[in-house]
Amino acid sequence: MNEFWLCFVPLFVAVDAIGVLPAFLSLSQGMEPRQVRRAILHSVSTATAVALAFLALGTAILDLLGITVADFMVAGGILLFILAMGDLLANDKLQRQVDADSLGAVPLGVPLITGPAVLTTSMLLLNQYGAGWTAAAIIANILIAGIVFRFAGGISRVLGRVGEKIVSKIAMLLLAAIAVMMVRKGIEAFLAAGAVG
Repeated sequence: MNEFWLCFVPLFVAVDAIGVLPAFLSLSQGMEPRQVRRAILHSVSTATAVALAFLALGTAILDLLGITVADFMVAGGILLFILAMGDLLANDKLQRQVDADSLGAVPLGVPLITGPAVLTTSMLLLNQYGAGWTAAAIIANILIAGIVFRFAGGISRVLGRVGEKIVSKIAMLLLAAIAVMMVRKGIEAFLAAGAVG
């Protein structure tokens, strides 16, 4: 069970449901409650399908390209760090309008819930803790994002706009720290392979 939480926490930070909340509120503004519920359902199902498909096929793609776990850890860590820093320095995650019918799949499901940070983190966790725990943590975090969207109005009122930004920035700071740890572990793997070779 400890493995689940070791997978859950980095993915929770990567999904950043509270950080996506302002974008969700902005994009769903003026929609009927029925449309909002449908968008949430579509976002959760799309995000889950994409994340699990990538989890299932990602290793085969890496093998096909001759990419090692250490390679992916360093590259993935750098990517996560760039994404985290970009979010820390940006004002808004999304500033464009979308069609109400496609809102759930794009951009909510992908890339706001399941984006590069989630895909990269899930691949790194897969190599460390296995497919079962990683998949369970992915599903749990995406469901949490769906619940956050479902109660978006109340959560937004409790946190306020400043509170939402603070929670999101703290989450991105944690993601940046996780990214540095991944790069460090990748470099350690390189050095260990060199010593063995």
